[in-house]
Amino acid sequence: MASVSTYLNFARETEQAFLFYKSVFGGEFEGGISRFGDIPPSDEMPPLAEADKNLVMHICLPIFGGHRLMGTDAPETMGFTVNFGNNQYINLEPDTRAETKRLFDALAKGGTVTMELQDMFWGDYFGSCTDRFGVQWMFNCSSKD
Repeated sequence: MASVSTYLNFARETEQAFLFYKSVFGGEFEGGISRFGDIPPSDEMPPLAEADKNLVMHICLPIFGGHRLMGTDAPETMGFTVNFGNNQYINLEPDTRAETKRLFDALAKGGTVTMELQDMFWGDYFGSCTDRFGVQWMFNCSSKD
């Protein structure tokens, strides 16, 4: 089923922030906490700094009304600079790859593609862009068709 969530970036404090949100909203993290050290090694990526291996790659907390709050650490050692305004995305999870591609292309037109849609190591079809108004969008489709 298609869904929309809010995705937050933090500079090395995602776990603390989400433990706080969990204390406010209750519930449990969907799928636990994925860490950067869990990423399989790849010739296309430089080795991960030891200090970054325990950082949060992905976390998800259902809050209410079907809405999920998601997050990641975005440390400067990985080339990120987190500032107010670039620390949040609207995350779309369409039902099909065709709908994902249609939405991605429409929102990216006149904007900037930050990651082309592609199959990812976690098994989903993923990409991101910033639209012509500066709003950041992430797309994650688990459908294989």
